[in-house]
Amino acid sequence: MAFKTTTPHEVAARLNKGETLSLLDVREQDEWMEGHVAVAKHIPLGELDLRLNEFDPNHEMIVICRSGNRSRMACEFLSERGFHVVNMTGGLNAWTSNLVRD
Repeated sequence: MAFKTTTPHEVAARLNKGETLSLLDVREQDEWMEGHVAVAKHIPLGELDLRLNEFDPNHEMIVICRSGNRSRMACEFLSERGFHVVNMTGGLNAWTSNLVRD
């Protein structure tokens, strides 16, 4: 099943315009703690199958990771289960806006 892609620049621009986006960060906990997009929800890739009930199948999610590889795998997994997902290619390695730390 195919899914759309977007770039870190496009996501940051949409957020800066005040759009409400659903972002899913699938990196590991230590990566999350180092910095993440403020509005992102954190669910490590390995936990997705256990937490599917936390997603709205009618709402588009932009999936992010460090480089775009894990987010692509997450998009494949979620799109096969009927979720509307967009892979952020390049990941947070290509992110130029501010990140927050918890």
